[in-house]
Amino acid sequence: MHFGLRLIGLAACAALLAGCAAKRDANLTYNPGNFTAPDELPVSDTLATYRLGPGDVVNVTVFNVDSLSGDRQVDAAGNLTMPLIGAVPAVGKSTQEFGADLAARLGARYLQQPQVTVSLKSAVARTVTVDGSVGTPGLYPVPDKTTLLKTIAMARGTSQGANPKKVVVFRQINGQRNAAAFDLTTIRDGKDPDPIIYPNDIVVVDGRDISPAWVTLLQSVPLIALFSRF
Repeated sequence: MHFGLRLIGLAACAALLAGCAAKRDANLTYNPGNFTAPDELPVSDTLATYRLGPGDVVNVTVFNVDSLSGDRQVDAAGNLTMPLIGAVPAVGKSTQEFGADLAARLGARYLQQPQVTVSLKSAVARTVTVDGSVGTPGLYPVPDKTTLLKTIAMARGTSQGANPKKVVVFRQINGQRNAAAFDLTTIRDGKDPDPIIYPNDIVVVDGRDISPAWVTLLQSVPLIALFSRF
């Protein structure tokens, strides 16, 4: 009897704590009007720093050897398969590094001083980071842009103990890190617009599962006016 009452009491306390957690932060400004697109990296910088990943398509050109040249895709295991030399690890390498690797492998047994050029033809979707009180935190691919609700859905929704009224998005704008807060409950109800989320954004859902590092950062973010720099 006492054990049953104890369980009921614990459940009531948990429900009360969950209810208290699900509230907006009075120090944050929600749905900022200047929630603009992030900075775009110059194409030259993007290509210089880009690292190949599964699904990427590259064009391989081996000078004067048409049978070895053409478009090829990095497979799910992170390898690119070439005639003569077979599967070659590609993930994590720049196109220049990968071209040098192919040249070395071809030159070791098949060609004399081969000239190999590798260029990126198409890249898989870039990623957005989802962290905090969500079902499955991690990196998720986005083709170009998506919405906040769809982003949270990719991470299997908010977890038990999440505070859907306090979701913070971090973004690089005009060379500075910015942050803005959003309320999932009002967005789901259609009272507020579902904001656009871009690749490289970081979405953090407040709540019981949030890490101490994120708690400290969220407390330090001075979201006092629109989309704030910090």
